[in-house]
Amino acid sequence: MSTRPLSGRLVALMAVATGAIVANLYYAQPLLHQIAASFHAGTTATSIVVTATQVGYAAALLFVVPLGDVHPRRTLVVGIFLVAVVTLVWCAASPFLWLFEVAAVATGVASVAGQIMIPFAADLATPERRGRVVARMMTGLLVGILLARTVSGIVTQAAGWRAIYWLSAALMAVFAVVLHRALPAERPRPHVPYGRLVTTTLRLFVDEPVLRRRAWYGAATFAAFSVLWTSLAFLLSGPPYRYSNLVIGLFGLAGVGGMMAANVAGRFADTTRTGLSTVVAALVTTGAFGLLAAGKTSLGFLLAGIVLLDIGSQGMHITNQAVIYSHLPEARSRMNSAYMTTYFVGGAAGSVTAGAALAAGGWDAVCVLGAGFGALAMALWVTDRVRLDHRAPGPVARSTGESPGPQSTLGSSRLCRRG
Repeated sequence: MSTRPLSGRLVALMAVATGAIVANLYYAQPLLHQIAASFHAGTTATSIVVTATQVGYAAALLFVVPLGDVHPRRTLVVGIFLVAVVTLVWCAASPFLWLFEVAAVATGVASVAGQIMIPFAADLATPERRGRVVARMMTGLLVGILLARTVSGIVTQAAGWRAIYWLSAALMAVFAVVLHRALPAERPRPHVPYGRLVTTTLRLFVDEPVLRRRAWYGAATFAAFSVLWTSLAFLLSGPPYRYSNLVIGLFGLAGVGGMMAANVAGRFADTTRTGLSTVVAALVTTGAFGLLAAGKTSLGFLLAGIVLLDIGSQGMHITNQAVIYSHLPEARSRMNSAYMTTYFVGGAAGSVTAGAALAAGGWDAVCVLGAGFGALAMALWVTDRVRLDHRAPGPVARSTGESPGPQSTLGSSRLCRRG
């Protein structure tokens, strides 16, 4: 545990830093049509840029984030920010699409620092504030996502698409210095061999039904979210819209609804109303694609669909994280690693299938695909709810609607004591 208490100023700094580094995952999304023109590539090949970034991020979630349970997190976070400087310069200087895609994988790996800081903040928070602290951290993350798309559009309009990567590289260097000075030190923790650390992360996914359920919900809704944002730039740059890079980037601001959902879901988590927020988030995610389908030719419907999709996907994500952070505090980094790895595998699946759907059936196929992922999240929740209702309600199930299973918590506690 840290030797310094969690202050509001420190939460704000960690939230801003989380938003700044996660933004690196999203700079390319509103620029895919511009990147395709620059490298003389098609929509399917260019869409792989988004998938490559998410694959790199998922790999880092599995192989880097667990280090947060045994390694001093200040050193780990600062080191990741410095690596991000290198990968962003690589993106900015890549002369070929394939080399840019490799750099995108590396950038995804180097964008994972926020997923170490979020459980760090959860560790520092008191139990009664944990849901709200996680929500504030996620608000910072969401602001980063929103501004990533908007700022990348503005910068690209003024200086070309490569300029955003040069700018972000400089920003990462500044944050590395600031975080080195501001993040609290931690008391030494027991050494765990790296192989065992990763193995226990995988074991948690097997042994913890709550974690597993929440990971699948998150993967399905993030797949739906990625379907939209991988395809949207191609819709907006073509007829009937024909928008500039600047205007396409501004569409990211429509996701401000996601920030409201984060705070509402955080309050629901603190009052154990996670079942309600889960089912509402799944329904909103699915229904958003009906509006997005009408948005093919109607700006009003398109904007409404974007707002609803952000509310649904972020509401689900915050609820999931609040639930899993209430389990096994000694292994929060590994719990987060297992959850977020699954989450971004879902996002990568959404991105790669979106490119294929757009090429095969246009915007209508994209919306059917996204609605399908949202319906999958709802079906998973209903299936799990029916299964849980046939079990005797334990104290966790009564309070949160989440049952850890008859032996999972005890088994995972032994697992964590072994490392």
